Amino acid sequence: MRIEINKQIVIDSEICHGKPTFKGNRIMVWQIFEMLEAGMSLKEIREGFPSINSKHIRAALHYATNITKGKNNVLIPA
Repeated sequence: MRIEINKQIVIDSEICHGKPTFKGNRIMVWQIFEMLEAGMSLKEIREGFPSINSKHIRAALHYATNITKGKNNVLIPA
């Protein structure tokens, strides 16, 4: 089952154990959050993941914002 979270992020039970990933690759959203948490710059993140651009990172931040506001009703399978 595939759920489109936004234009950049999907949840697919067949990809990365159903964790949110960026469309078209297997980079999980949590990986970007870990890099941001570690203090990496957007440039460093894009260098580490050349298929990720600023739109992807903004989409991930938007997704996290909605979750923390309680606006995201998508249940992520365990």
